[in-house]
Amino acid sequence: MIKASELTKLYYSIGEVAQMFDVNTSLIRFWEKEFPSIKPKKNKKGNRLFSPKSILEIQNIYQLVKVDGHTLEGAKKALKGGDIEITQPDFDKEELIKKLEGIKEKLKALR
Repeated sequence: MIKASELTKLYYSIGEVAQMFDVNTSLIRFWEKEFPSIKPKKNKKGNRLFSPKSILEIQNIYQLVKVDGHTLEGAKKALKGGDIEITQPDFDKEELIKKLEGIKEKLKALR
């Protein structure tokens, strides 16, 4: 299971996402069409760029379909109805505050 704290980049390529879940890129593209909550950005070349939020959504879909054995329709209902525990980011508040304070100091120095 991927934790939000492990996703350190702003965006991941479709190949990286497929590798995280050990699936083909075509499955990721298929899920993108089936589940409107997966909305990757596309660069000028049309390459899909997935945010950590999208990756966590894919993880929920993977759990429902591949691990729990739901059909796609069952997974859609579970995600819509809140019948499952959605993966939430697990931020360490103190670590986040330290990072934000560091950014604040850098911005002050730029002024």
